[in-house]
Amino acid sequence: MTKLDTRRITGTAIMAALVILFDYTLRYSGLKIIFPWYPNLKFDFTGIPITLSLLLYGYPSAATTSLVAGLGILARSGNMVSSTMKTLAELLQVTGLSLGKYEKKPLLEGVIGIACRVVGMTAVNLLILPKAYGLPHRAVISLLPLIALFNTLQGILNIAISTYLYTATKRRLG
Repeated sequence: MTKLDTRRITGTAIMAALVILFDYTLRYSGLKIIFPWYPNLKFDFTGIPITLSLLLYGYPSAATTSLVAGLGILARSGNMVSSTMKTLAELLQVTGLSLGKYEKKPLLEGVIGIACRVVGMTAVNLLILPKAYGLPHRAVISLLPLIALFNTLQGILNIAISTYLYTATKRRLG
């Protein structure tokens, strides 16, 4: 195993641990920020270590950290739907970000990441909410703009803070 592999594995483990720490801390402290127009959705900071793991260590690290987040939420809550939805949202975002890397334009990368999250989660919610929660399709369709707005804002939060931390880390470490 090379030094780089060891760094990547260690960094991924640290980011995964941060995801669990953020999830549990925010859940049990009551500090999650409720999305005012649809209180079932709450802003959190678990996407930051996931996005940061993409920037620092690459897509496999981000995917692993996303899966750990989902497993942590499932272990804490027992809610398969919620944990799967969170995992999918974060995976879609980092997938879009990594696809945008080929353009070498940071703003475009962010837009692609957020667009993947919003479009993907819109489709997932359209399929899952009626089956998992018994919501009528008309109700789900009326909620989709709010869910899209939430995913846009959560994506901006994740990407902005992660990019700031990544830039500061790179500047500090040389």
